Amino acid sequence: MSKKQSIVNKFLRFWKQKHLTQIAILTASTAVLAFLGFFYFFANDANISALDAGLDQSTVIYDINGEIASKITANKIEGASIQEIPDHLKKAVMAIEDHRFYEHNGIDVTSIGRAFFRNIKAGHILEGGSTITQQLTKNALLSPEKTYKRKIEEFFLAREIEKIYTKDEILQMYLNHIYFGEGAWGIKRAAMKYYGKDVKDLSISESALLAGIINAPSAINPYKNEKKALERRDLVLEQMKSFGFLTEAQYTKAKNEHLVFDDHGGDPFKGKYPYYVDYVLEEGMKRYGFSLDELLTGGYQIYTELDPSMQQAVEETYQNDSMFPAGTEDQIVQSGAILIEPKSGGVRALVGGRGEHTLLGHNRAIHPVGQPGSTMKPLVPYTPALENGWNITDVLKDEKMKFGDYEPNNYNFQFRGQVPMYEAVKDSLNIPAVWLLNEIGIDKGIEAARRFGIPDEAINQNLALALGGTPKNVSPLNMAEAYTVFANGGEKSEAHSIVKIVDSTGNIVAERDGKSTRVTTKEVTDKITTMLLGVVELGSGKAAQIPGREVAGKTGSTQVPIEGVNGVKDQWFVGYTPQLVGAVWVGYDKTDKNHYLTTTSGVGTAPIFKEIMTKALQNQENVSFNVPHIASFIEKKKQEEKSLHHNNKKNTDKWKKKIEKERKKLEKKMKKKKGKKDD
Repeated sequence: MSKKQSIVNKFLRFWKQKHLTQIAILTASTAVLAFLGFFYFFANDANISALDAGLDQSTVIYDINGEIASKITANKIEGASIQEIPDHLKKAVMAIEDHRFYEHNGIDVTSIGRAFFRNIKAGHILEGGSTITQQLTKNALLSPEKTYKRKIEEFFLAREIEKIYTKDEILQMYLNHIYFGEGAWGIKRAAMKYYGKDVKDLSISESALLAGIINAPSAINPYKNEKKALERRDLVLEQMKSFGFLTEAQYTKAKNEHLVFDDHGGDPFKGKYPYYVDYVLEEGMKRYGFSLDELLTGGYQIYTELDPSMQQAVEETYQNDSMFPAGTEDQIVQSGAILIEPKSGGVRALVGGRGEHTLLGHNRAIHPVGQPGSTMKPLVPYTPALENGWNITDVLKDEKMKFGDYEPNNYNFQFRGQVPMYEAVKDSLNIPAVWLLNEIGIDKGIEAARRFGIPDEAINQNLALALGGTPKNVSPLNMAEAYTVFANGGEKSEAHSIVKIVDSTGNIVAERDGKSTRVTTKEVTDKITTMLLGVVELGSGKAAQIPGREVAGKTGSTQVPIEGVNGVKDQWFVGYTPQLVGAVWVGYDKTDKNHYLTTTSGVGTAPIFKEIMTKALQNQENVSFNVPHIASFIEKKKQEEKSLHHNNKKNTDKWKKKIEKERKKLEKKMKKKKGKKDD
């Protein structure tokens, strides 16, 4: 026996004596179990919630006509529900990526085995044999590296995913997560990017091409290489036919279809009307209790009061910088405007600022921006005064006076002694308004302000309320909603954007109740309208006139509360026609000694209001308020004054003649007496 053979025999005897075979098997088994155990626990502890983004769907905002107005989403992907994805698109993807998708449990052992031996033969990793579930795992949860470690991670995570989600949910998440090239994440954006259409409208041929892109989106998309993309489409169609997903006739028609590529980029509705969408989101959260995440990802259909033509009118106006005062180098003059249909309270349009928009940032149409100034006067004191027996022709005091420690003044520091109410409103005189509130009582003014919907924190508990000197700021929304009372005969419907909210399954989950409240009588609002027509026709709001239309409204401004600075802090115009109420505010977000306005509302906000309303109402008929105009009262006053002057002159002449007659009598009598005395 050779020496070499002897060594081998000794080794074998030692191996048997020490039971090394069993030990080696045990050690290998332990190592394998430990290795697999690591990945098992890794899978159990893995956070797969990132996949939920693939179930998220855009929320769609509809306008008053039931047409899509805007879309919102929180993700880079824009989700499509499995219900809106055509069956032939699902089958196209399955045919080329995983035709046994609905049969396996996330792992297709046959495919993995085939891929393993092909990779061994090639000497490197050539294909992965991954299922759709594994690809979803890789794309959403793991790195894209091609290693066996990642394949094992895929294996366990895919099993976990299949335990938690249904097959339809997995396919939906996959199609929403996958990259289709040219910046198009998800099938919804891919359909828009390559064909300019919704997913639900894709043909078999179009679907097959998109399915073919998945394997190499940067190399074979039609914008990079149309020939390769079409060849890949044909391969997908072949696979679909071979697996029984297409008939021969369908296959032939799809292969011969001429595809037209139409890059619409992103969804044309996404990001439209941003400030209005902000208002919808805020209302959805505050009034109906939805979370922001639900509204951004839940696939809701929100039907609103938005009028696209009116919204366009406001946005076009706000894009015209020449309509607004010039700002400073570090700050632009800001503004907010809103339009409300008075009968329903439906917000038809709004813009919440100039310059760059920030999602759910400061929306100056609906958030507090400034004190209302003289736009408060129609609400307080004039409405409660009319309710308590005063009339618009009654005379009010306009003279320098103090009310305790409070000493208001007129804007021009001049006084007329006494003026009729309509004139005090027309020329926005301050003293008569404060005097009148003092006459009727501050409590009646406070109660009226609350009825009009002015927030409690913005209602002053003293006579400054008559001049809009509120302790807290109000919004254009607050003021426009209050003025809907005048345009709607004394009734107020709460201002709102949302009509109803429908969830992704078609159920109505929120709906407006449509209630209204009576604030005052039509008799009172008609008188207020008469006076506010006078403001626009003959007074401080002339710049708001719209040729051929009756417009009622009120200017308002507040002074910079800094000693030594003679400027304006807030400018307002709030006005209405019978069909529409609008409010415009202009000012700086932060007023200081270097940032304030120098123009009045009559030349600042009134022209902006006119521009917006002219465009917004261009397709609507001209409707009259059917109330008297103050011109008739002014003319009557002139005639009375003329008559009084005439009567006074007549009486004066009469007395002059009488006095002259008496003087002559007296002279004659004196002469007689003198003659007798001389005798």
